[in-house]
Amino acid sequence: MSDRLSALDVSFLYMETPTTAMHVGGVAVFQPPPEGVDYERLCELIKTRIAFVPRYRQKMKWVPGRLANPVWVDDSEFDISYHVRRSALPRPGTETQLKELVGRLQSRQLDRKRPLWELYLVEGLEGGRMAIVTKTHHAMVDGVSAVDIGTVILDSTPEPRETPPDTWHPAREPSKLELVAGAVADYAKRPTAILDTARAGVADAKATGSKLLTAAGGIVSAAQAAAKAAPSTPLNVPIGEQRRFGMARTDLDDYKRVRKAHGGTVNDVVLATVAGALRAWLLTRNEAVTTASTVRAMVPVSVRSEDQKGALGNRVSSYFVDLPVGEPSAVLRLQQVSYAMQAHKESGAALGADALVQLSGFAPPTIHSLGARVANGFTKRLFNLVVTNVPGPQFALYAAGAQMLECFPVVPLAKNQAVTVGLTSYNGGVYYGLNADRDAMHDVDVLAACIEESLAELVETVR
Repeated sequence: MSDRLSALDVSFLYMETPTTAMHVGGVAVFQPPPEGVDYERLCELIKTRIAFVPRYRQKMKWVPGRLANPVWVDDSEFDISYHVRRSALPRPGTETQLKELVGRLQSRQLDRKRPLWELYLVEGLEGGRMAIVTKTHHAMVDGVSAVDIGTVILDSTPEPRETPPDTWHPAREPSKLELVAGAVADYAKRPTAILDTARAGVADAKATGSKLLTAAGGIVSAAQAAAKAAPSTPLNVPIGEQRRFGMARTDLDDYKRVRKAHGGTVNDVVLATVAGALRAWLLTRNEAVTTASTVRAMVPVSVRSEDQKGALGNRVSSYFVDLPVGEPSAVLRLQQVSYAMQAHKESGAALGADALVQLSGFAPPTIHSLGARVANGFTKRLFNLVVTNVPGPQFALYAAGAQMLECFPVVPLAKNQAVTVGLTSYNGGVYYGLNADRDAMHDVDVLAACIEESLAELVETVR
């Protein structure tokens, strides 16, 4: 039987609505070689590399009656030209025009009848540059493995590496009867799994008890977070279907210098930078900011182990961090963030996605879909925005001979979330992508500028 989506992966499908498209993406800017990179060359490159990510030629197949989670099956009519598309900016090809195009592309949901990804070659940028804009559904991949998948078209040298010939032939799609039979077979196996777990628990009560405590701890953490409502901010409003996109550029060495001088981690410096940016942005909106003002960020953390890093799918936990936007001192903001993050790590008080999945793992998918929708409705109460930080390679990469200059992530919006902050480090730079609701965040570029200014304020304390 084909691979079945996990409870966590399928939750991203259930949570998706016209205003909350659940795809992650990226915007990479390239400098083409003298001979250029045309659409046909890019398609040929992807065709030769796509064998490394078989999921990119698979689509979802729902089980009749939703008796079980959907499965991944080979797309017998896979068409590379549908997924790899071409666009161009009108002259002069400014960054503003690129951001406008990205906002429009990311607004549209992916077609669930096809493999859940799209890639756009955008030509006509100033300076002879080009961009590649990607969209991949969150059910397929999380932020960490998204970087790994993206590298299949990238090389460490201008000359593309040799790849073996692609001998892929799509497997026959299962019939409705086979899908139902597979679901019934999976359910039939579960009682045995439960008995095996019980026997293992009798043989090793300590190990079983530890697992139960771990799950209970994650659930209690979720309950505690829900009990303390997130602050009221303009970041949490009803949102529409259309998006804006903002960009900010910073240097990785600046974060390292601040960390070396004041302690903590590079991620602590990132969160302190975001806190300072949000403070400045709120003041530009004439919002009331007191010394006690905070903005709660959900900070996803990958919990994929070393032997799982090559696998597709989602293995994430999340910390809730109250960013001290009311603190006027940049250094004190950093110290407060570092203290909060260290306390989270020492207590193990992460909101464990796995712990929540354990509650719904044996529930029928219909019940799980309702639970996922309810959870999505609570996001306004739990946190104000999402901040993701994914490290990338610290050397130059190339696609079809074109050098990648910058890369900006695109993180999906949840219900009532006006903006998400995604960042990735690459070749000495740290690049922020701000995915925002078009109506609620008309000033997303102001927030992007505040990020650069906030880091500069921290760097000044080192000098």
